[in-house]
Amino acid sequence: MKKILKYRRKKISQEEIQQRITNETVAEHRERILSVGRKFKYPVQYAKHRLVINTIVVSLIALFAGLFVVWQQLYIAQNTSTFFYRITRAIPVPVASVDGQLVRYSDYLERFKSQEHYLLTKQALNLYSKENQSQLDSLKRKVLDDSVTYGYAEKLANEYGIKVTSEEVDASIKRQRQSSDGEISEKAYFDVTLDHFGWSPDEVREITARDLLKQKVAFRVDDVADRLRDKMVAATKSEADFNKAAAKISAIDGVKVEVSETPLVPVNNRDDGLAEHASKLKVGDVSDVFKSTIRGDGYYIVKLLSREGDRISYVSMKAPLTVFQKKLSELRQNGGVKEYISVPTIEAISKSKN
Repeated sequence: MKKILKYRRKKISQEEIQQRITNETVAEHRERILSVGRKFKYPVQYAKHRLVINTIVVSLIALFAGLFVVWQQLYIAQNTSTFFYRITRAIPVPVASVDGQLVRYSDYLERFKSQEHYLLTKQALNLYSKENQSQLDSLKRKVLDDSVTYGYAEKLANEYGIKVTSEEVDASIKRQRQSSDGEISEKAYFDVTLDHFGWSPDEVREITARDLLKQKVAFRVDDVADRLRDKMVAATKSEADFNKAAAKISAIDGVKVEVSETPLVPVNNRDDGLAEHASKLKVGDVSDVFKSTIRGDGYYIVKLLSREGDRISYVSMKAPLTVFQKKLSELRQNGGVKEYISVPTIEAISKSKN
């Protein structure tokens, strides 16, 4: 027993000697002591570091979760609420693409919500009832097709360097403010557009600018209408009868000029500027060629037939615009249009009604 105790005391003494601080081990012992002290001196620093990491992780999870919800609501549920409309105005997500040009979801919702607002407030029609499903599908199809059309016009406008100025927008709105009772004020006009379509003044200007851009592009790309216009001018100079003059103009690429006679209408009749031009003529006189001002659907020449007080009758000849729509139709047929939301085709909607 004494030998065992003696051996243990000897072993403990050797361990103490090994742990004794010497010149060789002083640096090691100092670092060991300091490292222990740091844990007590800087505990908040380590906590802040972990807090930053946790905050970043949670933020990323929340961001991806939010993006997923937005994607699901826009592309699966097709939520058309004002909240998601505002989101699409802030984040330029696409609803379709045409020839590589993205079509903004906000443009689609802007037009859809205007029609939705009108049907609900002016016709008391609930688009989301089961019996009105086909009408809802028809509205979505029309608005989506229109949005693709404006998207394609924007693409061509960029290629041709075509722009619309604020002065042109103001002039177009001024023309739209004309009525049979005279010109309404700008405030009254914006009040009407807000009441009927739910559009703010800025949204009215956006819609008007896109309409004007599409018109400019349609005129720019239509060489067929340009050639028919020149033939139309020459024919009406040599033949007073518009029907006979039109018969002398051969079709170009299957497109013919069109003749239409209008009975007595007010001189300020809203008919794309035709009555306005005719009212400046004497009976039997023929106008110069001009572009339609609202629909932007072609070149016109008018001849005043009669005048009774503030009412006039006239005949018009038109060189229609067709090339823009033809190009767009070809893109659709060749897969150049891609839609990112599921909307029934016109054919499918027609079948569902039967």
